[in-house]
Amino acid sequence: MLFYRLGTVDYAEAHRVQKELQARRIEGIIDDTVLLLEHRPVFTLGRSAKEQHVLAPAEVLEARGFAVHEVGRGGDVTYHGPGQLVVYPIIDLKPDRKDVRKYVWSLEETMLRTCADFGLHGARIAGLNGAWIEDRKIGAVGVRISRWVTMHGLALNVSTDLSHFDLIVPCGIQDKAVTSLSAELGRPVRVEDVMEPLATHFAALYDADPEWQESLPAGISLSESI
Repeated sequence: MLFYRLGTVDYAEAHRVQKELQARRIEGIIDDTVLLLEHRPVFTLGRSAKEQHVLAPAEVLEARGFAVHEVGRGGDVTYHGPGQLVVYPIIDLKPDRKDVRKYVWSLEETMLRTCADFGLHGARIAGLNGAWIEDRKIGAVGVRISRWVTMHGLALNVSTDLSHFDLIVPCGIQDKAVTSLSAELGRPVRVEDVMEPLATHFAALYDADPEWQESLPAGISLSESI
């Protein structure tokens, strides 16, 4: 399973790269691939997003430096930004992994095992996706699958500015708080320190080893990253 550290990437640019990689994976040109990155501040609206779950007008968000994108993943509105580890697996679930619920479970399990590496006991909450520390959401999941090849994925709050979530109803859940590894531990945690343990856990769930790559496959590049 191939893993790529991409740094901080504009959301639209990362979405374009995902689609290109997904098309190649569907054709069998590349192996299972996982992108690890951070985004500039952005709110993304999934297929079931409700307009009222964005709590500020578009012009206010724009003035404060937040982008807004409607995307094809499942779920409601969520936030991505610096200090949050975003993971986009582009993997083929054929022939024997064609189970959407089990795939979502694997994303949640990856975050829960990663939290455990940092001494935090995470759990699931019945009826709600994601990873939780008690009743505080530390990680979100949103996926899209085409011909059983995945895109989108998970977002784990590492040192995220949690005040940014105040501008939305995160994932449409009104009665739960959000948290981060840094907030729970009471000390700074770097996104870089979370990447390798998380990659190891995700790969292990698919009986694979993480193989770190220096550059994206030939013909695919990021035109904007920092």
